[in-house]
Order: sequence, then structure tokens, then C-alpha cells
Amino acid sequence: MAEQLETDQAKKPAGSAKGLLHSSALVGGATMVSRVLGLVRDVVLANLVGATSNADAFFVAFKIPNFLRRLFAEGAFAQAFIPVLTETREQGGLKAVRALVDRVTGVLGGVLLALTTGTILAAPLVALVFAPGFASDANKLSLTADLIRITFPYLFLISMTGFAGGILNAYGRFGVPAFTPVLLNLSLIAAALFLAPALEEPVYALAVGVMVAGLLQMLFQIPSLYGLDLVPRPRWDTQHPGVRRILTLMIPALFGVSVSQINLLLDTVLASLLPAGSVSWLYYSDRLTELPLGIFAIAVATVILPNLSSQRARAKAADKDPAFTATLHWALGLIVLVAVPATAALVLLAKPILTTLFQYGAFSPSDVAKAAWSLRAYAFGLTAFMLIKVLAPGYYARQDMKTPVRIGIIAMVANMLMNPLCIFPLMWMFDLGHVGLALATSLSAWLNAGLLYRGLRREGLLLGITRQRLSRTAHIVIAIMVMLGVLWLGLPEAGWWQGAVALSRALAMAALVIAGGLAYGVTLWCLGLRLRNLKSPAVLL
Repeated sequence: MAEQLETDQAKKPAGSAKGLLHSSALVGGATMVSRVLGLVRDVVLANLVGATSNADAFFVAFKIPNFLRRLFAEGAFAQAFIPVLTETREQGGLKAVRALVDRVTGVLGGVLLALTTGTILAAPLVALVFAPGFASDANKLSLTADLIRITFPYLFLISMTGFAGGILNAYGRFGVPAFTPVLLNLSLIAAALFLAPALEEPVYALAVGVMVAGLLQMLFQIPSLYGLDLVPRPRWDTQHPGVRRILTLMIPALFGVSVSQINLLLDTVLASLLPAGSVSWLYYSDRLTELPLGIFAIAVATVILPNLSSQRARAKAADKDPAFTATLHWALGLIVLVAVPATAALVLLAKPILTTLFQYGAFSPSDVAKAAWSLRAYAFGLTAFMLIKVLAPGYYARQDMKTPVRIGIIAMVANMLMNPLCIFPLMWMFDLGHVGLALATSLSAWLNAGLLYRGLRREGLLLGITRQRLSRTAHIVIAIMVMLGVLWLGLPEAGWWQGAVALSRALAMAALVIAGGLAYGVTLWCLGLRLRNLKSPAVLL
């Protein structure tokens, strides 16, 4: 059955725009479920631990393996592995794919086990490196080290989950990998509600929830791999051509694809030097920015990478392949259509959203005010974060890792230079040093996205500005203005949010979101955009 599936898949043409939209909708829908549960999770966490010192310790301990996960599971590794797997599948068939999968599992798993073991043994040092500001509080630093020991096995488990998800994505099985993150949210919610009350320090329960989630997510992939007859049989073989090719592509991509994540991690390091609560304020505001990023940009990027890789593998001159260019334009059009209005809405509704979701229990009105400013700063870079997700596959599908690395280095240096320029004025004048971290990250993301776009344009993989594109952009701007007007008119005064009960807040926010979304969509419809247009690369051509 698996061999017949392989033959059938190999015969299928590269994904059409209609097929890409369907797959993106599937991934986006599953991701939306995960993100909504993620918001529920964060509401529970805010109520349980708020923005306290112990909350800072947990978020640092969680961010370290989570950051590395985005390198090994869905970042550099995925960008290097999927093109090589697609090429192996096109040229060598199922037997060659099995050999590649077995050896990648052995090498990746071995490296991750060694890294996990070493980190657990050196947890106090790791805590000091990633949160140097905690050195002034011995209890906080010790708690962070303890939490790292519990959470870090998550790196191995979730990276193997990401590896399995890469295989499934390459075979067009997007549903299971997209649904998998739901298990992390369910595990953390269960840990907070049922295990935390039994412990003297609740954050230990959250750390256990992270580790259990990693195990559940990995096991969840196995039935789908079995259906493809691609359940890995680990073998250590660094000499296999496919493994060597992946390693060659992955090493530079470790930096190039993950610049925004490295910047966020640097924000955590610097935030540990700022007043207590800064790590938590950045965490909650970043989580809200991640909602549209995860639902739309990551969904689109997940779908287009295997398609771009397949188009490259089948075309003799992929660098000039019209289908390759059309796929990139379709992705960019969809991102612009979603990212810009999402940015405007987040800036306007930052404080009401945070109040509605998090201002309960240990999360105070002061925490809401602090997090609202960093949310606005992150929202400024939301479109850039999304663009990076869909521009980078244009390089990785052609196995060009050097260009994104060079661009990533430029963005990283720029971020480091902008950090003090943004932090100190805001800290001295407004006591909002953490907002400077978010603003510098957004500015560097725009630089990164701009350079990626310019590179693809120079290589002829993206078309220039046309009258139709300018007209479509003008329509989007008009629709956003209408949306903001509707939101402004319907927005209750600031004092109402503080005094309203949870249900009233939730209903008011839901009404605003629905009204704003309808205003945006109806305006675009009146200006000529139809759903069928989204199935065509002509959205921005």
C-alpha cells in the first residue's frame, strides 16, 4: 500500500494555488484550535503565577528548549530536511526514503540525547547564561535550574516530533503535524488545574506538564508514519549522502532561519536584567503576536516549502520556473491580506485584549499596562515576522542556505545595536525598558524581511510592482481604515474593562473582533475581492 501511495504521490503535479489554499486552510484551522487553546493555557498561567519572579523562572526554563525546538524541529532542520527528502523521494523512491529516514533519526536523535544530557547536568550554568540577571537572587536562579532539568527533555521529544511531522508534510499529510501542538496546551492546562494545587510551588507542575506534552506529541505521530511505512529504525550513519547533505544545509540554516527566535532569546537574557516581571510581560505580549503568526504565516510556510521543493526537483530551470514564482506570490498576497489588518487591530486593542484574557488572579492592572506596550511594539513587526516565514522557503527550497545566513547576520547585528538605543531612552523616560527589547526585535525583523525580498527580486523569482498590485494594496488600506473606524466607535471606555466581569469582557471583545473582521471583509468585497481570487496567484500579480 505504501509503495502504491508513493507512486501516486510522485505522479501528482506540484500543488496548484487552489490545492495550496486548501492545505493552508487545513493547517491554519488545526493551528487555530491550538492557538485558541494556547490562549486558554496562558489565561490559566496568568491566573496561577501572574508576572511574579517564579513565573519569570518558569518562562526562562521553558523558552530555552522551546527556542532550540524551533531550530531542530521546525526551523533549520525542517528547512534542510524537507528539500532533501523531496529530492530523494522524486529520484530514488520509497526504499531510498526509508534509508534516509532511518539514518537521520539515528544522527539527530543521538545529537539531541547528548545535548539534553549535558544541559541537565549543567543546568545551573545554563540558567546563569540565559538569565544573568537572576544571579542577584539565589533562590530564583536555583529554581530556574531545577525547572530546566525538568523541561529540557522536551527538546529531544519535540524535535523527534518535528522530524516525523516533516516526513508527513512532505507526503501531503498536513493534518496530524498541525494538530500536534494542541497536546502541549492540553497538558499544561491539566498540569495547572490538577497537579499545581497539590504542590507547594506551582511552577514545578507546569514544568512536568511540558515534559509530558513532549512525550504525547511524539507518540501521536507514529500511527501516521506507520500508514506510510516510514516508522524510523534509527541508525547512526553520518556518511550517508542524504545525511551529509542535510547537515551541510542545516548548519548555516541554524542561524539563517531562526534569527527572529535568537532575537527573542536575547530579549529574554536582557529582560532578566530589567525589573522583575519583564520576562513575563514580554512572554504574554509575544504570545498574542504569535497567534496570527502561527495560524496564517506558519501554515502557509508549512504548505509551500514541500511544493516549492517539488517544483524545483521537477523543473530543469527552477530558478526561472513560473510555477515557483507564482507560488511565492500567492503566499505573499495571502500574508499581506492578513498581517496588516492584524497589526492595526493589535495596536488599537492591545490593552483591552490583555485585560480580557489575563487580568485575573495574580495578573494585575499594572501588568496589563506594561504588557500592552510591548504587545504594540511586537505588533509593529508582525507583518515582517510573517513575511520572513514565506520568503525564506524561496531560498531553502532551492537549497540556498548561504543567502539567508548572510541576511540573518546583518539582522542580528542590527538588533544588538538597536537594543540599547531602544531600551535606555524608554527605561529612563517611561520605565518601559522591556518595550525597547520588543521594538528592536521588530525593527530587525523588517530589515531581515526587506533583504530577503530584495534578494528574491534580484534573482528574478519575484515580479516587480504592477498597477494591479498597487490597486490591491490601496484596497487593503481602505478596508483597514474602515475596520479601525468600526473598532473605535464600538470600543468601550478604558474604565469599563477594569470593572467588567470576565463574561462581559469576553462578549465585548468577541463582538469587536467580529465587527472589525466583517467590516474589513465586506469592504474588500465591495472593492472587488472575491474568495476565488485567493485561489489564484493573481492576488498580488
